[in-house]
Amino acid sequence: MTLTALVEDFVHHLGGERGFSENTVRSYRSDLLGLADFAGERALDLELLRDWLWAASEQGLAKTTIARRSAAARAFGAWLAQTGRVAADPAVRLKSPKPDQHLPRVLSRDQMDGIFANLEALAATGDVMAIRNLAIIELLYGSALRVSEVVGLDLGAVDLERQTVLVTGKGSKQRVVPFGVPARKAVVAWLDARPASADAALFLNTRGSRVNTRSVYDVVASILIELPGSGPAGPHALRHTAATHLLDGGADLRAVQELLGHASLGTTQIYTHVSTERLKQSYALAHPRA
Repeated sequence: MTLTALVEDFVHHLGGERGFSENTVRSYRSDLLGLADFAGERALDLELLRDWLWAASEQGLAKTTIARRSAAARAFGAWLAQTGRVAADPAVRLKSPKPDQHLPRVLSRDQMDGIFANLEALAATGDVMAIRNLAIIELLYGSALRVSEVVGLDLGAVDLERQTVLVTGKGSKQRVVPFGVPARKAVVAWLDARPASADAALFLNTRGSRVNTRSVYDVVASILIELPGSGPAGPHALRHTAATHLLDGGADLRAVQELLGHASLGTTQIYTHVSTERLKQSYALAHPRA
């Protein structure tokens, strides 16, 4: 069996049996098909894998991209060995470069207040998509959801009485996430305005089908691009902002981990660094001995 065919079998395994997210499966497939291309007639071994990652480094690819390729290769090698397709795992000693640590973009509370004031004004005109957008932003920020989780919500996932949503996160793991009164109000307004559709999706596009991540990204980017501050202007900035504001307000780190759906507490801890940086900035601006 060719390396390309093995990759396709592995990708099918990830999506069908392991329940990996669509984005992860797509990324791994792209990376590993690139490996198959790079390999040519060479055998799949540790030397080939190291050469492949070295070539990526020489091309100037980001450390995060190289780390993802390394993770894909290790998962692929382990699967090949476990399923008896190779005698020994060729990637067992493959190491990833440590990615550069970048603090995520965080908006201020005043900025968030301004965003919601503008969205509420647009929704008050009765425009159906403006009403939808307000509800989407409320959940992205109010419940710190990933964009994929928001677009994946079905009507039955929303419990208005308890003010919770049942979210399917990474690895098809489900969790119940609370939302506040403003989000409840926005969701109720959207449900009242939502066009009739056979689609079970909570949020629809103008054609009555489930809204996609690209559309939500464009909505958020159009809002954030006008605001001062560096960093990505996409939906994840609202998730970062929500987590940081929770910690700034005294929320327990493990509670924030649960809310975000992080498997590791270490992933959540980056937001403590963000809060520390914000504290240092405030100190530098306000303290006479700074």
